[in-house]
Amino acid sequence: MAPRHPYWRGYLKLSLVTCPVAMTPATSQSEKVRFHTLNKDTGNRFVSQYVDSITGKPVKDGNEAKGYERGENDYVILTDQDLESVELETVRTIDIEKFVPRGSIEWIYLETPFYLTANDKIGEQAFAVIRQAMEAEDVVGISRVVLGRRERAVMLEPRGEGIVVWALRFGDEVRPESEYFTGSDKKPDAKGVQAIETMIKKRLKDWSPKMVSDPIQESLLKLIDDKKKAKKPTKTKASRSTNNNGEEKSNVVNIMDALKKSVAKELKSRKAG
Repeated sequence: MAPRHPYWRGYLKLSLVTCPVAMTPATSQSEKVRFHTLNKDTGNRFVSQYVDSITGKPVKDGNEAKGYERGENDYVILTDQDLESVELETVRTIDIEKFVPRGSIEWIYLETPFYLTANDKIGEQAFAVIRQAMEAEDVVGISRVVLGRRERAVMLEPRGEGIVVWALRFGDEVRPESEYFTGSDKKPDAKGVQAIETMIKKRLKDWSPKMVSDPIQESLLKLIDDKKKAKKPTKTKASRSTNNNGEEKSNVVNIMDALKKSVAKELKSRKAG
């Protein structure tokens, strides 16, 4: 069943098969440290308020409206009712238009992931049939849905007992990699490649979410905890390495020298083991 507070509710449709579904963001920013803007003298929070740019007077709640500028200080005002009157069918329905082989959509077009689940017991069977059929054929579905008042192309990928919906970037948002990855006529050093391959095998690990932890987040939480305990955080100055002449050492090193040292260190540790 869908979670209590989904981001979107509607219907999943394939030909004559329709079922109620709910969509929830697959990622979250809620665990991130967030700050409020305060008045430093009083410790009170600021209050944001709409102010009329001409009269300077605050705008009353309910008086806000969307406006399309057609000239300087000349707007066409659109109410919520106006906007609702032009809503597309895709506001509430994900109608799968076509299927493409799984893996045929390049990674760069994948923008935002959502979890799609059946939204009631009656629709679970139809939802499972669509998901399992896509899984068996190794395909993903292509459709459209309105997200944030904007119609977006989406990809539906079967995964486990649910479906992952990826909002896709528009074609004109993607820069062709061929314009940047022009390559080089010079072939890489064979011994260097072999040395790197050895190092890769030595450091190969199974994926873990711990590999993408946020050290800044952890430091902020520690700083906040220290503040709660009324302890002043200690500040450490970064030391600067100098040579015998008192000149600052360069951080720029020759890649092959660094490679040789790294390989030698790996081999030495292997012999010691």
